[in-house]
Amino acid sequence: MRKSKLETYEDVLEVLVSKPSTVDHIAYEVGLDCTVLRERLDFLLQNSLVEERALGRKEGYAITERGIAVLKALNFQRYLKKVTDKLMVMDEALQIVSKNGRDLEKTEG
Repeated sequence: MRKSKLETYEDVLEVLVSKPSTVDHIAYEVGLDCTVLRERLDFLLQNSLVEERALGRKEGYAITERGIAVLKALNFQRYLKKVTDKLMVMDEALQIVSKNGRDLEKTEG
């Protein structure tokens, strides 16, 4: 299944959290064609989530403080979704247990 743009942006930021990287390295890690990756990087640059840096003789990209803040917010949002999903499953299970308990009381009573 193809990733959404948001998922791709998030993947790029995840790669850059550990260290600044070249386009080739980011493309390899994210699994994107370099042409598509450059489009995604342009968007991240325009929104000050990444910045260009000299990496030795090559040009590379690094995540900015703003990029880190956005990535943390996205990760927290994903965490809240997982917790919400688990709570919904637990609520459904409690409703089933409660219903089965009432049904059992009726048959015994």
